[in-house]
Amino acid sequence: MHFWRWLPLLLWMGLIFIVSGTPGDEIPRFGVADFLIKKGGHAVAYAVLALLAKRATGRYGVALVITFLYAISDEIHQLFVVGRYGQPLDVLIDLLGGLFGLGVYRWWERARPRRQQRVRKGTDSS
Repeated sequence: MHFWRWLPLLLWMGLIFIVSGTPGDEIPRFGVADFLIKKGGHAVAYAVLALLAKRATGRYGVALVITFLYAISDEIHQLFVVGRYGQPLDVLIDLLGGLFGLGVYRWWERARPRRQQRVRKGTDSS
């Protein structure tokens, strides 16, 4: 186990834990866009978490399991924070964010060798 591969993931998990511990009355409201901003924040945070888990483990499936389990633990944590509620919908959004992040990375990883081959042949138009 390489500590330095795991450190960014652990730090990101710590940041999520701290933000999730914010009491409900201290969380800003965004009016009409509140739902989209907050759920979008969930998706982005867990996309990053999934990518860091992939970096730490080297495996997509393990990264997704870590993302899912941490999402569940995050919602359980929020049950103990004043004015916060653990919501199954948030676990789903977190998981979808993780899937999206890993999917984009997987696509990029597969497309990269083809682009590198075009660059070597001098046929890349970018």
